[in-house]
Amino acid sequence: MTDRNPEKEPEEWVTGDEPPTGPQESYLATLAREAGRDVPDDLTKAEASQLIDELQEQTGRGGPG
Repeated sequence: MTDRNPEKEPEEWVTGDEPPTGPQESYLATLAREAGRDVPDDLTKAEASQLIDELQEQTGRGGPG
């Protein structure tokens, strides 16, 4: 058994520098609207994921942790 966490941080993703996915963009737009924030146009997939995490915390959405 290993103690390694299988989840990688977004900046370590092989596809992290690709454009965000459609669902990411849609969810990000919803969160940003609720938080009163703007979403940059040139986000990468990894940056979008990190911003989603940040906005989930700010808006109280998302799961525990």
